[in-house]
Amino acid sequence: MTQPRLPGILGRAVFFMENELKITSLKVQKRNPNRVNVYLDGDFAFGLARIVAAWLSVGQNLSESQIETLREKDGVEAAYQRSLTFISYRPRSEAEVRRKMQEQGVKPEWADEVVERLMRAGVVGDTNFAAAWVENRAALHPRGRRLLTYELRQKGISDEDISTALEPLPEEEGLAYNAGVKYASRLKGLEWMDFSRRLTGFLARRGFSYSTCKPVIRQIWDEFNTN
Repeated sequence: MTQPRLPGILGRAVFFMENELKITSLKVQKRNPNRVNVYLDGDFAFGLARIVAAWLSVGQNLSESQIETLREKDGVEAAYQRSLTFISYRPRSEAEVRRKMQEQGVKPEWADEVVERLMRAGVVGDTNFAAAWVENRAALHPRGRRLLTYELRQKGISDEDISTALEPLPEEEGLAYNAGVKYASRLKGLEWMDFSRRLTGFLARRGFSYSTCKPVIRQIWDEFNTN
């Protein structure tokens, strides 16, 4: 004869029971005041970022699931702070930030949360990143649209954001002139053939085609030799 089963709620009760541990001490770390050591039932358990530990208090009980949630939040916060440091050296694209976190072993779901926070804070955004990149290049190291497009794609920028960033630039010959006239100051005193060869090579490395370079080089030569 088949034995009757226990009602489902009774059969699952033991499975869902969780042990709880009491917080007996919270101590700010001496070497890193932004982190707090958590002691459970008298023993050191783990460290947390101060912002994650802010809602904890001595005497509070924590279940296993709550402890796991705290650890996850701490992992996200640590990844967020490292990303802010990474961005502080120079602006970064979303793809660059994600690649860095991947190298650091950050879980994909944590990385998603970090990027979302960075975007809300306005410190990561591919549209602004692409515009700033192009503006900086145009001011300091002029180059052609083809090379700029390649550089931005390497940063993980979408074609739409690249197109928007390139829109304010002058025509290709204007970009080539801006790049070439700076470099040509080093070539004063050269004969036409050497002047042309070296300036052509320079502009080609900056992403300009020969058809774009040819009239620009003649223009710069004429300006240098009529002044």
